[in-house]
Amino acid sequence: MNQKFIAALQNHSLSDLQMIDKSDLHNHAGRGGHIEYIEQWANVKIMPPTEPFNSLDEMQYWFDHHVKCHCPGLEGYLKRIEASFVQARQDHIKVLSMSFGIDEIDKLGGMNPFINIMNGMRDTFSPDTVFFPELALTRESCIDSILQRIDEILSYQWFKSIDICNNEFAQPIKHFKGVYQVAQKAGLIRRAHVGEFGSADDVMEAVEELELQEVHHGIAAAQSPQIMKWLANHNIQLNVCPTSNVMLRVARSYKEHPIRTLFDNNVPVTINTDDLLIFNSTISQEYLHLYEAELMTADELNVIRETGLHDAY
Repeated sequence: MNQKFIAALQNHSLSDLQMIDKSDLHNHAGRGGHIEYIEQWANVKIMPPTEPFNSLDEMQYWFDHHVKCHCPGLEGYLKRIEASFVQARQDHIKVLSMSFGIDEIDKLGGMNPFINIMNGMRDTFSPDTVFFPELALTRESCIDSILQRIDEILSYQWFKSIDICNNEFAQPIKHFKGVYQVAQKAGLIRRAHVGEFGSADDVMEAVEELELQEVHHGIAAAQSPQIMKWLANHNIQLNVCPTSNVMLRVARSYKEHPIRTLFDNNVPVTINTDDLLIFNSTISQEYLHLYEAELMTADELNVIRETGLHDAY
């Protein structure tokens, strides 16, 4: 498998890359499918964004007015989830960590119907994928409201990890400490979006305050040799999304992406899609982008691929 992956990159063969096991550990539910799948279902043409976004709000506006408008309501939401699992099968995603918000649980009537629907979709559309569902909280969340519900949600033992997403600056990360202590007792992998727009110090603070095992994005850590050394020594994995970073202007290009610096400083990294329906770059394409930019060698990218597959077998 290693040599097949390396050869596929060296031959610039997207079709060969698609046939090799990979992971996607940073994938927002309802945004993980391919635009073409929604186009075919809704019988529309959706043009991917052609310029980077200036903010998360601008990105959300584009999604609402170019994708979500064609698949509205509950039916549209379920079709976008279906698209995510179909994409996982088509791109040989062996390990998929897809995140869901509490509002999505409520939309489907509570944990029992939610679990049944999601497990059914996985079994139907991507049965060979090892599925690790993630509970995603927004940084803007009311902590008391979360604490009132999290015990009941986690009692089903369905979610395998927890995350905080959206605006990194909405409130101090330490406010979530009690929530993450509950998640730790429940055995969840502790992750959080941090260091995408913030600083290396923000990454360090989040890891220490919430006792994170992994960070979604975290690329700002590349600004600090000391923090990279600490992350490497403590085996804190960063789940990086190259195209997302370029399209949100936190990396100038694939050629200049900080994953190179992180890798060189022995920080464990994985490559992920983030929001495929917006950024229009599959996992296979992400690897090819970095290789064709001459940022990383095929052997180095294979090391990253294997890091993401750690929990597959």
